Amino acid sequence: MAKQNKESRCSFCHSGKHETLMLIEGMDAFICDKCVTQANQLLAQELGTKGTKNIQEAINLLKPLEIKQHLDQYVIGQDDAKKVLSVAVYNHYKRLNQKVDKDEIEIEKSNIMLVGETGTGKTLLAKTIAKILHVPFCICDATVLTEAGYVGEDVESILTRLLQAADYDVTAAERGIVYIDEVDKVARKSDNPSITRDVSGEGVQQALLKILEGTVVNVPPQGGRKHPDQKMIPVNTNNILFICGGAFDGIERKIANRLRTQAVGYKVKKDETVLDLKNLYKYITPQDLKSFGLIPELIGRIPVLSHLNPLDKESLRNILTAPKNSLIKQYVKLFAYEDVKLTFDEDVLNFIVDKAMEYKLGARGLRSICEAIMLDAMFDTPTQTDVRELHINLDYAIEKFEKADFKKLQAA
Repeated sequence: MAKQNKESRCSFCHSGKHETLMLIEGMDAFICDKCVTQANQLLAQELGTKGTKNIQEAINLLKPLEIKQHLDQYVIGQDDAKKVLSVAVYNHYKRLNQKVDKDEIEIEKSNIMLVGETGTGKTLLAKTIAKILHVPFCICDATVLTEAGYVGEDVESILTRLLQAADYDVTAAERGIVYIDEVDKVARKSDNPSITRDVSGEGVQQALLKILEGTVVNVPPQGGRKHPDQKMIPVNTNNILFICGGAFDGIERKIANRLRTQAVGYKVKKDETVLDLKNLYKYITPQDLKSFGLIPELIGRIPVLSHLNPLDKESLRNILTAPKNSLIKQYVKLFAYEDVKLTFDEDVLNFIVDKAMEYKLGARGLRSICEAIMLDAMFDTPTQTDVRELHINLDYAIEKFEKADFKKLQAA
């Protein structure tokens, strides 16, 4: 930078060097710190306006069918849950652009509860739908939340993460979407013999009420505990869509008791309707969530209830190869970085699926089994420069799988 002389003045406001904190010199021009700050504010305002236009364009472009078709590329099956999410996101876009009519009819949001076994794709659905959204999106874990004042995170930390996803743009965050995972872990522990407060169960549910129903919440910008002198950011949660997910392990017994299934015969006593005992989740109602330990006030603020079906062999087989981001395609890509062409026998894929069904770990089990089979190959291939093709057959897969000693993980 050339040396500035006494006559140097800002080319925009003509302030002298002595009138500014800094005077930056360019090609035959100068700019002061005040003009830089003002230009930055104008730029931020212009980008914010364009962001609003993008949301309005998305309302016209992303119909529920189009959102579901996008989800189909990454998630196998679960059509009911996909439809629920697609409609909820589309309606959320419409609410963001809602105009107040003369009749003053205001569209209310419909928070969603997704219930399904572990490994069926609840979190994957949320992550996938985030890729096509033009609104801030964050995923939070309910297991770390505790009642205010106790060790753990306050419920307001959920909104802190949403603010971070929106680059602390409060207006953008107030039209965002939040996915709360493992919400079943905050169920009321009614059979707890302890005399202490249920600070990570019912206490969290009570704290969640105020952000789910729509109110102005004071959020600490950096998360953590609230302090009297800490600067808070007010966030209105009225337009924030909340999607909750959980496995609700053991809720099948609550559903079965409500349906009054017989020990033998698998029928309901009254109308003799045949039940699908392999997928009792499809019969879930808000009453079952209440029996599991969710308080009625929380259930009332999550009016949309959907289930995810357990994965059968055909679904697991498709998960291995069909999606854009399938496991097999990921391993092929990894070895392609080493200039190695990786192929699998069909028998190997069937073997992986059979073992995943045996251990009852859902889609997560596929990854664990694949890692066990491919570990040695991934360890040796980078140093074997003469290897250009690698074919995995059934004998190799069985050998590596037995070496990993997976029997200790087998479900009882």
